[in-house]
Parts: sequence; structure tokens; C-alpha cells
Amino acid sequence: MSRRGWILFGAMCVVWGIPYLLIKVAVREIGPAELVFLRTALGAVLLLPIALARRELRASLRPWLPLLVYTVVEIGLPWLLLSDAERHVDSSFTGLVIAGVPLVAAVIARLANRDERLTAARVGGLLVGFAGVALLLGFHAAAGGAVPMLELGGVVVCYATGPLIIERWLSSVPRYGVAAASLIVGALMFTPVAGPNLPDLARHVTLRPLLAALALAVVCTALAFVLFFALIAEVGGVRATVITFVNPAVAVVLGAVVLGEDVTLLTGVAFALILAGSVLATRRRAPDPEPAPEPVAAA
Repeated sequence: MSRRGWILFGAMCVVWGIPYLLIKVAVREIGPAELVFLRTALGAVLLLPIALARRELRASLRPWLPLLVYTVVEIGLPWLLLSDAERHVDSSFTGLVIAGVPLVAAVIARLANRDERLTAARVGGLLVGFAGVALLLGFHAAAGGAVPMLELGGVVVCYATGPLIIERWLSSVPRYGVAAASLIVGALMFTPVAGPNLPDLARHVTLRPLLAALALAVVCTALAFVLFFALIAEVGGVRATVITFVNPAVAVVLGAVVLGEDVTLLTGVAFALILAGSVLATRRRAPDPEPAPEPVAAA
């Protein structure tokens, strides 16, 4: 990759590695629904001018039903489940569970597309990766309870399904238009629930959770979309998805350093299994070499 590509890649690894830490801090005083509303509303305010300037918003609203489903699956439901789960489990643990997204995405891709081959290496990768997830969930289930584990499982399924919706029904829709429109729809969805609680929240929330919520909206949502689209344009969509394998490591390090969360040997083993399984399960087969051109006789 170019130097610009590496810079964008490093920035994205950090920007999408810190939400788990910020969510953990924010939900100490801000409810899950209110936090999702703040994140979507502020993110929409920042991205809407870009989408309007690029004249991409109107085009994104035409496929309104896929856009609505994408908003629920990729933003509304997972962000709510994630925020509620982190009231009970560590941010580093959350980041490691989310590392299982490529594994579930590989299974969903196979179910949705019969032409998507499951080679022996990919099947082995799925088994290894899911073994790591099972080890992680089993070890932490007693401490966090069953409900947060189920919520995180729902987040993984949602995050694995969202890109499929984009690929199937929104691939021709401009990216900034989809991002801005989905955040607007997400904010509208949570307004009836979060709106009545905002005045009381404004009076009682302290500075640290408030700053965490603002950072989620500005850095991990609006700025993240801008950087990710720039990364895709620079290195391509396939290489851009490699950040999925790095984000959990960032989440673990930040959770340990900033919040003092425990990182055990078992955590490292589980992460290694999930990472190795994800790489194997999502690895594409090298394309067959093109045949050499037939020699042309001189005239």
C-alpha cells in the first residue's frame, strides 16, 4: 500500500478500536437508548453537509426499504445491544467477541450464495474461530451473565449481516448518502425513547461520560465513515476489511491500560484462535492465471 494507505489504515484501526472503551465509560451515566440517539444524531449532523455537498443524499433515499433494514441491522439494534451489554462486561471482552464477525459473515455468505465455496481450509478456520469464541464466552458467562452474552451474539450477527445488505441492495448507492441517511433514520428511530429523558440527562451527566459520548459521535462515527471511505478509495474494499482483525487488539490494550481490565492468558489464547480462524475462513482463493495469448504470425 501507499504511505497514505498505511496512514489511513492505522487511523481506522484506532478509530474503530476505541468505541468499546468509550461506550464502557459513557453507559456509566447515559442509558443505552440515549447513547445511541446522541451518537446517531450528532453523527448525522456532521455527515449530512458532506452528503448534500456531494449530492448523494437523494439517491440514497430511493431504495428506502433496504436502507431502513440496513439501519436497523447495522446501526440501531447492534449499537443498542452493545451499549446495554457493556454495562455488565469489560470493553476488552466485548472487542474480542466482535472479532468473531468475519466468522459469522463467512457462514452467512455461504447460506446466501451457493457459489461461495467452503473449502477445507475455510471450514477449518470456522471451527478454530468458533472454538475461540466459545472459549471466551464460556469463561466469561458466569461473571457477566447470560443476557450480555446473548446481546453480544446478536451484535456479531448484525454486523455480519449489514455488509450483505449493502452488497445486495445498496451497492450502487453513494456511500456518504447511505451513511448520512442511515444515521438520520437511526436518530429518528430512537427519538421517541430517548427524547423525553434528554433534559434530565443534561442536568445530571458528568463530564467524562459526556465527552465519551461526544467522541463516539464525532470520532468513531462521523470521522470514521470519512476515513473508511477514503481507505476504500485508496486500497480497495478487500484490503480495507483487514482492520477487522486489528480492532480487537486495540480494544484489549485500551481496556487494560485505561480502565485496568484484566487480560489473562486465556484471553490471549481465545483471541489467537479467533484471529487465526477469521483469516482462514475469509481467505479468498487466488484467481486462476489467465491463459497466455496465442502467438500471432508476422505479416
